[in-house]
Amino acid sequence: MLGRIFTVGGYTLLSRVTGFARDIMLAAILGAGPVADAFFVALRLPNHFRAIFAEGAFNAAFIPAYAHVQERGGSLAAHLFANRIFTLLFSTQLVLLVVAWVFMPQAISLLAPGFSDDPSQRELAIELTRITFPYLLLITLVTLYGGILNVMQRFASAAAASIFLNLSMMATLALAAFFPTAGHAAAWGVLISGFLQFFLLAGDAGKTGVLPKFTALKLDEDVRGFFRALGPATLGSMGTQVALFADTIIATFLASGALSALYYADRLNQLPIGVIGIAIGTVLLPDMSRRITAGDHEGAMAAQRRAFEFTLLFSVPCVAAFLVVPDVIMRAMFERGAFTAADAHTAATTLAAYAVGLIPFVLIRSAVATFYARKDTATPVKAALTGVAVNVALKVALVGSLAQVGLALATAVGAWVNLVLVLVFAVRRGFLEFDRALVLSLKKFTVCGVALAVALWAAVYKIDVVFAGTAALGDVAQLCILIVAGAVVYGTSVVLMFGSAWLRSLVRP
Repeated sequence: MLGRIFTVGGYTLLSRVTGFARDIMLAAILGAGPVADAFFVALRLPNHFRAIFAEGAFNAAFIPAYAHVQERGGSLAAHLFANRIFTLLFSTQLVLLVVAWVFMPQAISLLAPGFSDDPSQRELAIELTRITFPYLLLITLVTLYGGILNVMQRFASAAAASIFLNLSMMATLALAAFFPTAGHAAAWGVLISGFLQFFLLAGDAGKTGVLPKFTALKLDEDVRGFFRALGPATLGSMGTQVALFADTIIATFLASGALSALYYADRLNQLPIGVIGIAIGTVLLPDMSRRITAGDHEGAMAAQRRAFEFTLLFSVPCVAAFLVVPDVIMRAMFERGAFTAADAHTAATTLAAYAVGLIPFVLIRSAVATFYARKDTATPVKAALTGVAVNVALKVALVGSLAQVGLALATAVGAWVNLVLVLVFAVRRGFLEFDRALVLSLKKFTVCGVALAVALWAAVYKIDVVFAGTAALGDVAQLCILIVAGAVVYGTSVVLMFGSAWLRSLVRP
């Protein structure tokens, strides 16, 4: 499993690195003004639907169902099942696309009501969203192909696909002078990337012999079982997206740049979520599905515990860095061109608020895998909707005094509520056991994280003292010093707290 995690995580890391290069271009060219806010609305709308219908709910329902059909009926039965799901998926997404194009003004009025005070910004958001929305149809098919390939133990192309989004947007942004605005250039980059990702995954699926095709619709027991799982999963994903919709809606009423601050802070916050949390969850779900189908419940539980520890090992340093030195990170990453020092500080405070919930953000995919692998998509919904209710209530309570920082902090608290409830439900059902070894690991990770946070704080203070009265040390150089110092301190802490035997057991096949 570890090799597959590194495959997914490695490609995801490459995607995040190219994503940062893309965001640096976005920050320098778009800045954090009205055009940027309009584009981020255009980017969020198809992404909200993608998270609801594609990557979120669909994977949770499809991967265990496909693995079960393949295990029980063989490859021919699995291929027929995939054909039927593909036909249904394509048809419904095509209808959604047409409806969205027709009713886009109403959708923007709902998603970004604050733009009504600026008719030109509202019209720009409508125009850009009509360009980006077909991306949803393409990425939904990409998700289907990726789910099939994941069950076949082929993770590389699905993990690498998002790199095309970054490269495509960078290419169109480089040609921004040929578009009406830089927002148009970025929007067309999103759409082009959808086609590139589609052809990559379709090619891999075709080469493997599992490319779905149109077929006569038949609601047999397998398809009905898929929809029984999809319904609750969609409800759970929809709850999470309601909270994100609330962020977008509320932020349009805040000062110009609030949406952009949320975007750039979330982009950095998504680095560990994608490279660590989603990568491990992506590999863990089909692995647990196969184990549980074969009756190996103890093996499934052991795989999940190891996934928890592996996730924490790499996410704890990010939590410490985002809480202690967010300003240095934001200045080094984005402060150039149209993105000012004030924009960087606003985004940095937002990043620190998101970091409060980073641990549940990265752990949740591995935590819910035990339910999804058993085709139980209903139980995680209870936790997710409770977390969303807390999230939205806190947004309303905090936005007046903390602006977009309050929105991010509410998201973090909601994530903790969601994770804690999922773990409680799993323990009660006997799917997870917090044994002495796991509890001790949690305590040791806490010590390592505190040690790193103190070291980063001391390093920043020392740098400020040493370079006081001289030319300021460049933000990029300062960040590099902090990364090296932090790696030494954290690595030493992990070795001292856990020992080499634990590290060897973590990576043992």
